[in-house]
Amino acid sequence: MVKQSQLVKPVPVTLVACRNLIQQNELPRLPVPPLRQTCELYLRALEPVVEPDELKRTKDLVEEFQRAGGVGERLQRSLEQKADCTDNWLTEDYLKTVFLDLRSPLVIFSNPALIFPPLTHQDTAMEQIRCAAKSIAGKLDIKRMNDNGTLPVEYVGGKQLCMKQCEQLMSACQVPGLKSDSLVFYNKSTTPPKHITVVHNCQFFKLDVYNNDGTRLTVDQLCVQLDRIRNSSRQTDVEPVGILTTQDRHTWSKVYSNLIKDKTNRESVSTIESSLFTVCLDGAMPPVSHHKYHQMVHGGGSQWNSGNRWFDKSLQVIVGEDGTCGINCCHTLFDGTVSVTVCDHSVNMMKKPEVMQSPSEPLPMPQKLHFNITPEIKKDIDEAKQHMDTLAQNLDVSDSVFNHFGKNALKVLKVSPDAFIQMAIQLAYYRIHRQCCPTAEAVSLRRFRNGRITTINSNTSTSDSFVKAFDNPEIKNSEKVDLMKKAIEAHSWYGMMASHGRAVRTHLLRLKSLAAEENITTPGIFTDSSFFKVFDFKLVTSQTFTDNKAANLLRALEDVMLDMRTLLEDNFTLEPF
Repeated sequence: MVKQSQLVKPVPVTLVACRNLIQQNELPRLPVPPLRQTCELYLRALEPVVEPDELKRTKDLVEEFQRAGGVGERLQRSLEQKADCTDNWLTEDYLKTVFLDLRSPLVIFSNPALIFPPLTHQDTAMEQIRCAAKSIAGKLDIKRMNDNGTLPVEYVGGKQLCMKQCEQLMSACQVPGLKSDSLVFYNKSTTPPKHITVVHNCQFFKLDVYNNDGTRLTVDQLCVQLDRIRNSSRQTDVEPVGILTTQDRHTWSKVYSNLIKDKTNRESVSTIESSLFTVCLDGAMPPVSHHKYHQMVHGGGSQWNSGNRWFDKSLQVIVGEDGTCGINCCHTLFDGTVSVTVCDHSVNMMKKPEVMQSPSEPLPMPQKLHFNITPEIKKDIDEAKQHMDTLAQNLDVSDSVFNHFGKNALKVLKVSPDAFIQMAIQLAYYRIHRQCCPTAEAVSLRRFRNGRITTINSNTSTSDSFVKAFDNPEIKNSEKVDLMKKAIEAHSWYGMMASHGRAVRTHLLRLKSLAAEENITTPGIFTDSSFFKVFDFKLVTSQTFTDNKAANLLRALEDVMLDMRTLLEDNFTLEPF
C-alpha cells in the first residue's frame, strides 16, 4: 500500500557559484520505481476518469501484467538492467517519443517563448539595435560561464539540480527527418563556432562575435555590426526561407532535403544551424491584443515576422522595433526552468550601466547568407505561409494580472500556493463544462543526473470530490474545506513522488516502449482504452485546450480563486493543511 507522507513545503531556487561540471557527477541516477507501486498509483489515477465497469476490466489487466513471472516483471527487470548501465533510463526515450518522433510543427506546438520585462526603450531603430547588442552580450556571458564550468549551480531545498541542459543552450539545432528528427551539437566539434546569425527582413547574416585575439565584441562593436546588417537588408520582398521551419516535421524534412541539394543553400543552412544562437530583429507587429506574446511564440504570421525566424535553433533572441524583447527556445534541447535562467541573466545584464570602451581594430562586414530559390522551393514557401497563418489564427491567447492576493496570503492560511492554483484550475474547468477531465502538471527531474521533466495526473479522486462539492449548496462549508484540504494534500504528495522519480506515466510508457524494443507482444494494459483516456490530458497547466475561448477559463479561474480564499478565511483554523 502506498501511503501519503507529510507535505513538503515549496522552497525557492538558490544559485551557488562553483564548477558545475564537477558537481554534475555527484548527482544521483534516476531510480526505477517499484512495479507494484506504479500499478497501484495507476489504478488510483483511473478512478475519476473511467466508468466502474471499465475500471474493473482494467484492474484485471493490471493484475495480469504484474503477476509473478509475468511480462511486467520481465520488462521491469530489463528496465532495471538498463538503468544500471546509463546515467538516466528515461531521458533518451523521453527525447525520442516526446519530441524527435513527433511530426507536429515546433512553432506553437513545442517551442516555448518568454517575454522580458519592459526595459527603457525610445522606439527608435538605434534603440532596438542597442537592446539587441546588450542581449547578445548577456548570452555570450552565459556561454563563457558554460565553457569554463562556472555557471552557478541551482539548488532547491538544499538539493543540487542538474545543469546538463545549460550546455545545450547554444551551437545546437534540431534537424528535420522523415520519420524522426535528430539533434546536432556543434560546440563539441574541434573548432567550435564563434558566430551568431542575425535575421532582419527575413534575410540572414553571419556575425562573428569574437575579435581575432579571442575577446568578445563589446556592446558598441555589436551595435556597429547590427546597424550594418540592418542597412544591408532594407529590402522587404525577399522570399522568407525561415518560414519553412514552421511546417510539420514530415513536410519540412522533405523540403529540407530538397533545399540543401544546392551548394549555396547547404552552406547557408549549415551556417545557421552551427551558429551560437539566432538574433531576430523584427519589424512591426499587427495591432491585435497580446501581440507581444504572438511575436515571441510565432512572429505574428507570414505578413509580419514568422519568416524572420529559424525555429529549429536551440535559442532565438527576438527584439521588436517597439522594444519588445524575449526568446524562443527549442524545447527538445532544454526545459522551461533553463529558459528562465537565460532570461534572468539576460535581463540583469541589460540593466547594468554600460562601460564605454575605446574603439579597437576595424571590424569585417557581416556575411550575408544567400539562398537560391527554385520554383519548387517557392511553392513550398507559399504553402508554409498559408499553414503558418492558419496556425497563428487558431492560437487563442488571453492573460490577466491577478491583483487580489498572492502567495503570502495563502501561506498565512497554511495552503500550498501551487496546489491551491491547481485545484482552482480544475474547479474553473468544472464550472464551465460541468465535468472533470484528465489534467497534467509538469514536474522537474533535474535533481537527478541528466534529468528533464515528467508529468503527474493532477486530477485525483480527492480533487474530483472537491470540485463537485464546492458549488453544492447542500454541503456544509466545513465539509468543503475538508475536501479542499484532502485534494491539496493529495496533489502535493503526488508532486513529491514524481519529483523523486516515482511518476506513473513515464514509468509505464518506458515499459511499453521496452516491449516493442524486445519484440514482445504489447501487453493488454497498454492497449486498454483506460490507458489512453487517463493520459489524454485536456488541461495542462502551461497550456489550456478547451472548446471555449481561453478568456472564459481565465475569468472562471479568477472567480474560483476568490471563492476558494473566502471559503478558507471563513473557516480558517490554525491546523495546517
